Amino acid sequence: QVQLVESGGGLVQAGGSLRLSCAASGRTFSRYTMGWFRQAPGKEREFVAAILWSSGSTYYADSVKGRFTISRDNAKNTVYLEMNSMKPEDTAVYYCAAASSIVVVRRGDKYDYWGQGTQVTVSS
Repeated sequence: QVQLVESGGGLVQAGGSLRLSCAASGRTFSRYTMGWFRQAPGKEREFVAAILWSSGSTYYADSVKGRFTISRDNAKNTVYLEMNSMKPEDTAVYYCAAASSIVVVRRGDKYDYWGQGTQVTVSS
């Protein structure tokens, strides 16, 4: 079975940094898009970033561009989200997801697999 397990969430002060990890298992992801989404209390789930596993091409939401970096480690089968210059508005549950697509996917309903989520809280 495909499993995505997020880790690395926690509490950080505004301006600080965190790195989230998504350990992927169950199949080869060479033809997948890997994405990060987040959902804050009372708000809809929103796209954060995505990476095409095969090429490493990356895509970001405007709200995080220049602050967050998505990457993958082929040897570890892991996707990362490096978050810098964090703001209280970044507070949310962050989810790792995988879509069976070789082109970028930004719509959450197009993703096939989801992790359990990890809480990120940014204090002011």
